[in-house]
Formats: sequence, C-alpha cells, structure tokens
Amino acid sequence: MSRPSPRTADLALLRLRAAAWLPGLRRRIRAAPYLRKWVVLGALIGVVAGVGAIVFFTSLQLGTRFFLGLIAGYNPPTPAGEGNASITAIARPWLLPAVVGLGGLISGWIVYRFAPEAEGHGTDAAIAAYHHGPRRIRARIPLIKIVASAITIGSGGSGGREGPTAQISAGFGSFLARLLDLDARDARIAVAVGIGSGIGSIFRAPLGGAVLGAEILYRDDVEAEALVPSFIASIVGYSIYGSVEGFAPIFGFQTHATFTNPGQLLYYAGIGIAAGLVGLLYVRSFYGLTHWFRGWTIPRTLRPAIAGVAVGTLGMLLPGALGTGYGWLQTGFSTAVLGLPLWVLLLLPFAKILATSLSIGSGGSGGVFGPGMVIGGLLGAAIWRLLQPIAPGLPLDPAPFTIVAMMALFGSIAHAPLAVMLMVAEMTGNLSMLAPAMVAVGLATFVVGDASIYESQLRDRTESPAHQYRTAMPLMASISAGNALRALRCVASTDEPAGRVLERAKLTGVPGAPVLDANGQIAGIVSLATLQKTNPATAVGAVMDTAHPSVGSDAGLDRALEAMSDAGVNWLPVVDGGRLVGVLSVRDVMSAYRRALKGNTRVLRGPSPGGTIVEADLAPQSPLVGSRVAEVPWPRDAVLVAVQRGDALIVPRGDVVLAGGDRLSVFATPAAVPDVQALLARADTSSDGGTGAAGEAVPHQVDGVPPVAV
Repeated sequence: MSRPSPRTADLALLRLRAAAWLPGLRRRIRAAPYLRKWVVLGALIGVVAGVGAIVFFTSLQLGTRFFLGLIAGYNPPTPAGEGNASITAIARPWLLPAVVGLGGLISGWIVYRFAPEAEGHGTDAAIAAYHHGPRRIRARIPLIKIVASAITIGSGGSGGREGPTAQISAGFGSFLARLLDLDARDARIAVAVGIGSGIGSIFRAPLGGAVLGAEILYRDDVEAEALVPSFIASIVGYSIYGSVEGFAPIFGFQTHATFTNPGQLLYYAGIGIAAGLVGLLYVRSFYGLTHWFRGWTIPRTLRPAIAGVAVGTLGMLLPGALGTGYGWLQTGFSTAVLGLPLWVLLLLPFAKILATSLSIGSGGSGGVFGPGMVIGGLLGAAIWRLLQPIAPGLPLDPAPFTIVAMMALFGSIAHAPLAVMLMVAEMTGNLSMLAPAMVAVGLATFVVGDASIYESQLRDRTESPAHQYRTAMPLMASISAGNALRALRCVASTDEPAGRVLERAKLTGVPGAPVLDANGQIAGIVSLATLQKTNPATAVGAVMDTAHPSVGSDAGLDRALEAMSDAGVNWLPVVDGGRLVGVLSVRDVMSAYRRALKGNTRVLRGPSPGGTIVEADLAPQSPLVGSRVAEVPWPRDAVLVAVQRGDALIVPRGDVVLAGGDRLSVFATPAAVPDVQALLARADTSSDGGTGAAGEAVPHQVDGVPPVAV
C-alpha cells in the first residue's frame, strides 16, 4: 500500500485541525441572535468588499494606463472625485480597434479557460446565485472577474466597475455560507449583502448600495431581511475603500444643483419619459446583441475580440463610448458641456448603448450599472443643451437634468428606484434633486414596464426559490425538522478509517454518513462515492465534506427543502445545539407533509376563515396529463399549491407540464370544493394516501390557511 505524500498528509492535518474548531464556531453562529450574528458576518463581508474594490480599482487603472495610455496614447478623462482629468486628444486613434480587440481576446481566453460563468455582467450572476444557489459561487470567480474586467474595461471595452466588485463580495458571502454551514436563508442574505456592499464601496455610496442589495433582487419586491446586514457591510466597505481612494463623491459636490421652481416639474416629467424610452432601448439592444452573439458558431473566446474591434472603431469617432465614460459624464454637470459639439452630445448616449452591448453582450467582463449612469446622465445633459436656447425657466446649468436623468434611466430598468436615487445623490453630494427625481423615475418606470437590465431578477418573493416552499405550501413552515427526521443508521467519527465506514454504509444502504468529532459534535458528512474512492486506511476526517449543509431540529421543513435544493443534495443531518439527532431526506419531508395534511393541522395563521386542501393523483389516462398548469380551467376560488412527482417537489408555475402519477394539492374555499372535485374526478385512481375511493379527490380541511397566488 502506497504511503501518502507529505503534502497530502499536511492537507489532511489541516482539515483535521479545521474540523476541531469549525463545529464550535458553526454552533455559536447558528445560536446567535439575528443582529449579533450579522454585525459580525456583515463586517467581515464589508472588509472583503472594501479591499476587493481597492484591488479592482487599482487593477483597472493599471490596465487603462497600459492598453489605452501606453499603446493608443489616450488618457481617458476622469470624474472630479478621481482626479478630474480633462478630455484630451488621442495620439494614435488608428490603434484603438486593435487595442480593444486585443483586450477582448485576452479577457475572453481567461474567462472561458478558467471560469466560463464569469462572463458578462457580474451583478446579474450574483442575483442568480442568490435565487438558485447561494453556496455555489466558486472561489476562483472573484479573482477571474477582477482580471478579466480590468482588461476588458482597461483596454477600452465599455463596462462598469460594479459587476466585478459585486461578485467579489458576493463570492465571499458564498464562501462564508459554506465555511460556517449557514442555513439556506442566511446563505442568501450573505450573497445579497455582498452585492450591496461591493457596489456601495466602489461608488462611495454606502447608503444606496445597502438598499440596492435588498432591492435589486426583485422587480416588484424587497428582501427586507438583507437590509440591516447590508448597511453594516456597506459602511465597513466604504470606510476601507475611502481610506485609500478618498471619501469625496465620485462626481464631486454638485450642491449648486437645486430644485426651487415647481414649474420645472414639466421638464422633469419629460426627462422621465425620455429616460424610460432610452432605457428600454438599452435593455433591448443589450439582450438582443447578447442572444445574437450566443448564436455564433465561432469559438466563444473569439467573440469578445471581434466585438472589441467594433467598439474600438466606434471609439475612433466617439471616444466617450470607451471604458467607463465617467470622465465624459463629468462634463454634464457644468456649462463645460457647451464646449462639446452638439452632434457628439446627442450621439454619445446611443454610442454608449451600442458599445456596452457589444463589449459585455459578446462575453466580455464588466458591469452594466455604470454605463447606465453614463447613458442617463449624458441624455439629461443633451436635453438641457437642446432646450437651453429656447425654453423658459430652465436651470442655469445642466447638472439638475443630468442628475435626474441618471436616476430615472437606471432606476427604472434596474427596478431599484429608491436605491439608485440614493446612490446618485451620494455620488453627486446632492440630495435636493430627489423630489423632481421621484416624478421622473415614476414615469420612466411606467414606460419601461416589466423590462429589466437584470435577467435573473424575479418579480417578487413568491417566485423565488428562497421563499417558494413557504409561499406555495404554507403548511411546510409549521412542521419542524425534528418532527420529520429519520433515526440514524450510520455515523462515522473523524479518526475512523474510511474502509470501515464504507462497509457499514453499504450494509445499512445509506448514501453517506454524518461525521462526528471527538466531542460528539457534527463535523461534516462523507458520501458513499467519496468513501469508494478513498484509501481504506485514511481517516474519514481527512476526506469529509465540511461544506455540506445541516439543519436545526427546530427549523421548518420549508428551510430544510431550501437547503437541500441550494446544495443539490437529497438528505441533511439534523442537529440540536450542535448535537446530531437524525437525518432528513426529501422523502421524509414529503411524508411528514402528507401526514400533517391528513391530521388536519391547524397551526397556520392567515386572513381566510377556512380552507380545504384537495389532493388527487393524476392517472396516465387523465385528460389533464400533458397540460400546462396555466391551461387547466381551475375554479375561480381554487389554486394549485403543490405538485409532487415521485420524491421531487415542483412549484406549480404556469409553464409546468402535468404528468401521469403527479400528486396535486389544490387549495380551495369550501364553496369551490365541488368544482375542484369535478375537475379532478377522473384524475385520481388511487384509494389511499389522502384520497377516497378510486376516482374521488378527497379534501383536507386546513383552517386559517390563506389562498396563495401561484
């Protein structure tokens, strides 16, 4: 038998040492009250957000100096809070297509070689991680995002800084969730906090960034649980970033921009409508080109390079379309905008839309928030420039129009009006424009409708996996994991040989085993597949999975299903104060749920005075088989709340296709029960498990359960 190498032995020793202190730390984190827990975790995420923002900003400066400065002879203008460098001529403009194309080629190779999921705008990826897998952001993603984005934007590609910084801190939040075995809800909060603190730090807008982390996840909702942790993390991140890069607003203190004339609201209403229309163009152009690029048959690594050549060519005519564009936006806060040719000012917002859609839509790395600010601000300045000679009662300079248009355009397409208004106010040091901005943002949002610059945004919490089990089946939250767990059949200890545990796992027929430390505390789990690949003499503690989630015995089954769904597993250890008390599988959850329905559980609260759960199994010959949920003629006062397909629980969205063998759970008012039974009469062929005789759908009364809109 071969002996393990010294490096393998050292790694095994480190894992054992970590296994010794991690359980206690996890236990303390789980037991800590909400505020005490998030003061600590929020501060940790904030530190990483601040440091990550510094690293990325420095990398971006180096990339810009090398690609645009050294090769093309172009020093892009900078905003007031970052040096206020003025607009200068390009020494070698003919090199721009080659420079931007080269940056796209290098960035594309890095992304698709090491982390394909790092392509595009990072904020959307972080939102998707929040909803569909907060523990799954790979540790390499932030590093790849920093390098690829610094090269993409530094070489002249159009993109924003917020995408990389959001993924840096969101990635750290995901790492914390795995390290500390945070439950599914806390893991999601950690990712949301990372999004807000990263963006708040890089834009020196901690208040707006904190609100953004909670608001940007949904089109019509807010994740309230993330607000307090986001404030903590954003303030810490801003303090660290500001201590190195300065605390002045990015665009300087625009305190001269004030709102004192209510008659100007007509102008701001027009800005809102214009911002909504241009924002809609931005969204449709961005995703239109993104989907067009995805249809290309050439290697993905080459697409950003080809798009870069196009962006560089555009930059020869309109240099303001290159890079972040913040220095060009700075001119929109003063009468210096009069020094730009009118045609340049009118074309720049649309050139920025095209450049961003090409740079990021092709697979380049960067954000879409920053370009949205530039597009909106330049649009506002252009409107002021057009009206200035002819319209009465106009502000003396374009700053008020620029500020309001920034808020209106991106606040509407991001569906985060409050956060964006606060962020722009912090970025300009001006709160006095919030009143007219509310008019403009409201109208812009009306124009934009449901369109969003973030594809991963969901409408509200009822659509999110973070809340799906609670909203689709309210009864789930009332059943604790301790009441549904299964007795232990196979348990291992950290110092036990893998071979012995493998024999026991095979004998008991389990897919894995919880692992206990010397103090009897849960230290991790080891799967059957891992045991089969491990040297039989190796201690289990050296190969166990410390990131596998567990669930507290007092947690609701909705949180247990959340954790299993996020981690992609079908069983969890159940702990009580750090002590292992059993295991819980998807089958156990559904069995407990069905028992609760049969037992006429009456522990939920809601405004409805009473309700009935009607269950039925779909026979293969049922006329409902093959129909989409939205196509079924459900009675008016009834709603489908759950579809169980084998061991899988399916949230019954409108596009779910019903299959033979599905068990349907329908909530109905007492008056609607006969109609539901008539609809499902031919669907049910079983005579057990919550149903009566063959062909009969049997109701279960659940008082106080409110109807749920699915």
